[in-house]
Amino acid sequence: MSEKGSFIPNPDYLVQVSHLKQYFPISTGFLKTTMLKAVDDVSFDIRKGETLGLVGESGCGKTTVGRTMLQLYKPTGGEVWFDGKLIKDKDTLREFRRRAQMVFQDPYSSLNPRMTVADIVAEPIDVHHLCSDRTEREERVQELMSLVGLNTEHATRYAHEFSGGQRQRIGIARALASNPEFIVCDEPVSALDVSIQAQVINMLEDLQDQLGLTYLFIAHDISVVKHISNRIAVMYLGHMMELAGSNELTRHPLHPYTISLMSAVPIPDPQESRKQKRIVLEGDVPSPLNVPSGCPFRTRCSRATAKCAEICPSLQEVSSGHFVACHNV
Repeated sequence: MSEKGSFIPNPDYLVQVSHLKQYFPISTGFLKTTMLKAVDDVSFDIRKGETLGLVGESGCGKTTVGRTMLQLYKPTGGEVWFDGKLIKDKDTLREFRRRAQMVFQDPYSSLNPRMTVADIVAEPIDVHHLCSDRTEREERVQELMSLVGLNTEHATRYAHEFSGGQRQRIGIARALASNPEFIVCDEPVSALDVSIQAQVINMLEDLQDQLGLTYLFIAHDISVVKHISNRIAVMYLGHMMELAGSNELTRHPLHPYTISLMSAVPIPDPQESRKQKRIVLEGDVPSPLNVPSGCPFRTRCSRATAKCAEICPSLQEVSSGHFVACHNV
């Protein structure tokens, strides 16, 4: 973590995000525009070979963080450092886009229906000129398809001929084609059946061990994120609320929002489930076009004080590796 204006890249981290902002101009009337603050001053680091889980309810800015990190959206503010280099110009961006890839949420819309599976998987190879001839390209496509559990004879088929789980495997093979070191997994299993979810997650873990990959795993299901992640970050309304190790955050959540999220996770033991007290938040999530002053969570927080309405809390380390943005921890 870093304070504004004092950022120093750390060689222990592959990805470092410093005070990232992403605002979208939204028309709210005749010649009137309001900025929608999808991501507002978010900072975090990801170590080499680590999986950082990013959780929060729909519309909190999780996907926007991933897309802005990869420069699919031009950041409104902040910095992204990759392997000690600031992503700032065409040269660093070109190299970054080869070494960082994304697996998209919807396997039905993220694959081109007019391209064969072989051409879909080989697209990053063609863009970055990674194979010298057609034979090498075909061998690489077959290798990638085997890596994600697809038959090589599927290469000549089209995406609509496959199930959702198979399509997501095609998307993962495409992401691996450029030999990346970092992959943003944007809710890669949310559109799949539960049994298929487990297969895909186990495959992602196996690929991480084999290839030494680093993941940002975005999801809204904390139980899924806990299974695959080393650390978990919690977002609410474009802000980072809490960041800690996976076991630490699920066993000892400190932020009121994280505590309410954890209370909603079902427990398979009926006796323990009866003892669990569900914390139901009052009110609705405020509009990102009209974020409350001070702490964005204060309108639904039982601990809120006058200070919470005046000052937005910054992410502070309250114990080793456990960061919380709250005035009343």
